[in-house]
Amino acid sequence: MADQPVLRIGTRGSPLALTQTKMVQERLVASHPRLAEPRAIEIVVIKTTGDRVQDVVLSAIGGKGLFTKELDEALLDGRIDFAIHSMKDVPTFLPEGIVLSSLMVREDVRDAFVSQRYKSFAELPEQALVGTASTRRRAQILKRRPDLRVEPLRGNVETRLGKLAEGGMAATFLAYAGLKRLGKADAATEIMPVETMLPAVGQGALAATFRADDRRVRALLQPLVDPATEAAVWAERAMLAILDGSCQTPIAAYGSLDEAKILTLKGMIAHPGGIQVVEAQASGPAGEADQIGVRVANELLFQAGPALMRAIKSEQPHVYRVPTDGPT
Repeated sequence: MADQPVLRIGTRGSPLALTQTKMVQERLVASHPRLAEPRAIEIVVIKTTGDRVQDVVLSAIGGKGLFTKELDEALLDGRIDFAIHSMKDVPTFLPEGIVLSSLMVREDVRDAFVSQRYKSFAELPEQALVGTASTRRRAQILKRRPDLRVEPLRGNVETRLGKLAEGGMAATFLAYAGLKRLGKADAATEIMPVETMLPAVGQGALAATFRADDRRVRALLQPLVDPATEAAVWAERAMLAILDGSCQTPIAAYGSLDEAKILTLKGMIAHPGGIQVVEAQASGPAGEADQIGVRVANELLFQAGPALMRAIKSEQPHVYRVPTDGPT
């Protein structure tokens, strides 16, 4: 392997990001035994703007692209060969010259309700304080419980669990996939059904970004692609592209395949305050994932109508300051 270049994998430095990257590394070695040799793979940790700025909600400072910008730059200037992300953190549109692939079988897509005082979401008392920086979660929480107070809570999984333990908030919500990958599934107090809280686009799936002209990396990653996961995620992202989703727009989606490889996509768009939520669904062959996503998006836009879309766009991002002990 000495005469071959090291395969450099870029990642954020959070415990979850590193865990997910090591999962991909293990699968790469299993698929390509030569990569088990010393120095065949190097993990390159890159701190992103989203990691450095922890006291402001993403919608106020540029959205989830703040978790990928520096990794994109490292790709384009050749410092890394590909980057690993949580699919839900990948922006709708990628910089020119970078392409996206889904990797491995998707983890559990559901959200976890986490509380040290209450056994379920339904058990929360009126005016209980729930922490989340997700507009998607906020809208769905307030749709079902307009009596609750929802305030921003940012940081990695450990940071948010720590803030909850301090007792200032009654509960929070986290992706169950992340808790499971970190070995913290027991932190989940209640697992929310997708019928109650539709997940984020791509939630539970892993993504790789790489240079569009890099055939070597494309070939190395191909054995890690799970067709069912890829079809579901592509449908969700096709819906997102039509809706022009951002961190300011509460959008949710879940694509799933049955045994006959029929793909069903459920989608949602909402007012940030949860005062209006519209949902749509479409099904078809897995090979038509993009078209299914477009159909659901168009149906959502039709149901939402101009009034809701104007209301969503008129919601200006506020610079919410989030209590934090500093970057994590």
